[in-house]
Amino acid sequence: MVEKTAKRVVSGEHLEEDAALDTNLRPRRLAEYIGQERVKGLLQIEVTAARQRDEPLDHVLLYGPPGLGKTTLAHIIASEMGVSVKTTSGPAIERAGDMVAILTQLKRFDVLFIDEIHRLPRVVEEVLYSAMEDYAVSWVMEKGLKARNVNLTVQPFTLVGATTRFGALSGPLRDRFGSVHRLEFYAEDAMDAIVRRSARILGIQVEADGAREIARRARGTPRIANRLLKRVRDYAQVKADGVVTVKVAKEALSGLQVDDLGLDDIDRQVIRAIIEKFGGGPVGLETVAASISEEAETIEDVYEPFLMQLGFLDRTPRGRAATPRAYQHLGIALPKGKDTGKPSQQSMF
Repeated sequence: MVEKTAKRVVSGEHLEEDAALDTNLRPRRLAEYIGQERVKGLLQIEVTAARQRDEPLDHVLLYGPPGLGKTTLAHIIASEMGVSVKTTSGPAIERAGDMVAILTQLKRFDVLFIDEIHRLPRVVEEVLYSAMEDYAVSWVMEKGLKARNVNLTVQPFTLVGATTRFGALSGPLRDRFGSVHRLEFYAEDAMDAIVRRSARILGIQVEADGAREIARRARGTPRIANRLLKRVRDYAQVKADGVVTVKVAKEALSGLQVDDLGLDDIDRQVIRAIIEKFGGGPVGLETVAASISEEAETIEDVYEPFLMQLGFLDRTPRGRAATPRAYQHLGIALPKGKDTGKPSQQSMF
C-alpha cells in the first residue's frame, strides 16, 4: 500500500528522483521564493527583527500538505539569518541521547530543521522542551541505583519544525513555537512562474502555453510541477523537437494519466468508490479505504486535501461525501433528488 502511494507522479511526497531537482531548483533567499506571500512577508519581518536585535529567530513551525516548500523555507531562514542549518527528521531520532548530541553540536543562532516533527518519540520530544525555552538539556543516564541526571547548556538556536499533520503534534511541543505558519496550495499564476523559473534553470525550452498546462495539472504543489516538467521534457525530447508546447504537454501528461485538473487514477478511484459503491456518501473513511485497498491515514493525509481543495469531497459528521462537482468531472450523472451537499471549499481554479 505504501509503495503505491510513493510511486505516484502527482504525489507531494519526496521521491528519490526529486533529490537532484530539489538541490538545483531550491531558491536560496526569500526574494527568490515564489508564492506563499503571507508566510513569506511574516518571515521576512521576523528575520529582520531578530537580526537587528542580534537574537536567535523564534522557533518556527511550518505545516501543510507535502511538497509545498517547508524544507526550502527552513534553508532560506538559515540563509537569511546568515547561519548553518542542521537537517534531520522525527523518525530518525530514536533516543534522547541522539537529540542531545545534535543540540550540543549547534553553533550560535544555528537552525535545526526537523521534518515530520510529529513523529518524534515522546522521550526525545521532552528533551526539546528545556532546549527550546532555556537553551539547556537535561536527561537521565543509566537506570536504577546508577541513574543520574545530566545537565548541559546549548547555544541559542532556532528550531524549524515541519509537519503534514498539525493535529498530531503534542500540545506542549506546539506551544513552544513562537511562529506558526500554514502553507497553502499555490495559485495557478504562482505555479506558472515556478514552472518557467525551473525551465530556465534546467535549460528547457517551454512555450508559455506549455508551461501553463503543466502548472494547471501540478495540484498547486511546486514539487509536483518540477517532477512533471522533467517528465514532459523527456517526452518532448523523444517524441517532438525538444520544445515543450501545449500539445506536447497535454500528450505527455495524458500518458501519465494526469488529467486536466491534476488528478491521477488513484484520486479518481477514491471518488468513484464513494459515488459508485456507496451512493455518493456519506461513508466512513475506513470503509472507503477498505474498498480501494488503501490505508485510511494515507487517504486522509495524501488524497483528501487536494480533493477537498477542488471541492470534490466533503467531510461530514457521518463520513465522506462526493459533491456535484466530482460527479461532473467524472462524467457521472447526479441521481435525481440526490443532495450530496455543497463543497466545503471553493476550487483553487
